[in-house]
Amino acid sequence: MTIDPRSHTPVYVQLADLLRERIEAGDLPAGAAVGSETQLMQEHGIGRDAVRMAISILRSEGLVTTNRGRGTIVREPLQKRVVELPEGTTIRARMPTANERRAMHLDEGVPVFELHGLEGGVQVLPSDEVELFYPPA
Repeated sequence: MTIDPRSHTPVYVQLADLLRERIEAGDLPAGAAVGSETQLMQEHGIGRDAVRMAISILRSEGLVTTNRGRGTIVREPLQKRVVELPEGTTIRARMPTANERRAMHLDEGVPVFELHGLEGGVQVLPSDEVELFYPPA
């Protein structure tokens, strides 16, 4: 797959799709560098903003992590923990506060689920580590 600047699909989405395919196919295994912004810009003929937006998509999906000095690295596949929701629980997806992001060791761009129970309790869970489900009635 190559990036088509004339496509109706934005170039950053095309790049995210291309990198996701490489990760899922094992061409970019866990621990592998995705490439620097400059490398990806030159290789695909796109701008820095498009590269950053593509990486942001992959971070929010839990596929990569970005660290200063190391660059963007493919993450180990996460085993998602299944969270069964009691009847009456409401869910709100949102971006974490800076303190929540630090406490949960979240990459920038990864949302959280805020669960509200019937008794007024609130639980905040990282969206890239949990799978939520209501049991069948």
